[in-house]
Amino acid sequence: MLLRTKGYLTVFLSLTITMIMSLILALYSGARIGAVKMKTECVADIAMNSVLAEYSRELYRQYGLLMVDTSYGTGSHSITNTEEHLRKYAQKNFEPSTVGRLTGTSTMMRAFCKDARITGSSFATDNDGAVLNRQILAYMSAEPAEGMLTDVDDNIGKLKDAGLDTTDVDEMARENQEEIDSLELPTKINEDGEEEEVSLGNPADAVNSQRGIGVLSLAAGGIDISRAAADLSNYASNRTVNKGTGLRDYEEISASEKLLIDEYLCEKCGRYSGELEKSLLKYQLEYLIFGQNSDYRNLEKMAQTLFFWRQASNWVYMLGCSSKQSKADAVASALTAVLMAPEFKDPVKWSIIFAWVFAESVSDVNILLEGGRVPLFKSDSTWQLGLGEMLLFRENLGRKDCGEGLYYKDYLRMKLGMTDLKDKTKRLMDIIEMDVRRTAGNGEFMIDHCLDTFCGELTVGTGFGYEVKIERVYGYEE
Repeated sequence: MLLRTKGYLTVFLSLTITMIMSLILALYSGARIGAVKMKTECVADIAMNSVLAEYSRELYRQYGLLMVDTSYGTGSHSITNTEEHLRKYAQKNFEPSTVGRLTGTSTMMRAFCKDARITGSSFATDNDGAVLNRQILAYMSAEPAEGMLTDVDDNIGKLKDAGLDTTDVDEMARENQEEIDSLELPTKINEDGEEEEVSLGNPADAVNSQRGIGVLSLAAGGIDISRAAADLSNYASNRTVNKGTGLRDYEEISASEKLLIDEYLCEKCGRYSGELEKSLLKYQLEYLIFGQNSDYRNLEKMAQTLFFWRQASNWVYMLGCSSKQSKADAVASALTAVLMAPEFKDPVKWSIIFAWVFAESVSDVNILLEGGRVPLFKSDSTWQLGLGEMLLFRENLGRKDCGEGLYYKDYLRMKLGMTDLKDKTKRLMDIIEMDVRRTAGNGEFMIDHCLDTFCGELTVGTGFGYEVKIERVYGYEE
């Protein structure tokens, strides 16, 4: 009986031990699978952050932007380069420790990186530069620029409300001259007894005849202007750019954010009288606005803009200044031809006024280029040229200041704010490429191959026949 009982216990213990061992082994296997999954997540975090840590140092140093140059300075631009870096970091984190390699031991997981791929991406130029602008706004989020931005916005509003950006004074002057030319001059008998036309003798003709000369040539005088130029065909705005997969490439830009982007541009880019040594084109803000291939042409465009605004503003002032109109009227009335043909009087008077406005506007542009101030709207105290000085206006340039008003940089900010955001963003990409390429090891830098966000997929194998796959999205704002 005793022997039979012992036999029962032996069978029972055998069955129990078998069940316990099965449970232990199942728990061990589950723990190993869980450990592999946890290890995979840790490795994915380390590997993907390591990829982001390889951001372009020059892009960050010059522009404060965090992006990975997928060429890594090699000139071979491809997302597969970044995939290889991701794979390398993942494999490195699955390798045994130094002690493990020396002793030949391994962990319970026996895991390894089977594959690493990048399945989604966003680059700086995606969606017309929306990715680039998102990073700019993140960079500018700590900037206390509200007061300055409000001033710029207010000045733009005043300029537009007064019609200074739409009033073409040159066209009005041409129409007035056409009216004068259509009139028939009176005649007189000369000393030889022959009939001849009386000379109009309009003193404004000497001034109005210079309208065909470029305003920069008239106003710049002896100012030193940069002659730097660039072959724009080599830059992002003039080539088919690389595109990502649509990962985080959308950004809704508000009106206040557009002003914040403009503040960033003013902070990072050079301009006339505020050039940066690092830059290829010295007048970078002017390039963002006009997109010409040389500093001279961009400054010329800005000078033409200033002249257009100043003529419109000075015209508004002149229409409200009865004393200056009376002086022009008196000069017109004294002309011989007008005495003989009164129909010439009003057109000649306005011709003198147009010439006066023209000369004053050239003087304004000269003052701005020389570093002085010119108010958006003139008053009697800030008007520069008298009637006599107007007739010889080129000899009366060089006045340093109106005593109050806006500087060149203030007018430039206004024009920058009135320029389409897509155009500015596209040209900023060119500026970034121009400057980064001037640094060591970045001669073939391309902004459209700069990675902002990516989706990485890791496949981890084990020595036990199963694998783990994980997919994560990583970026500089994730």
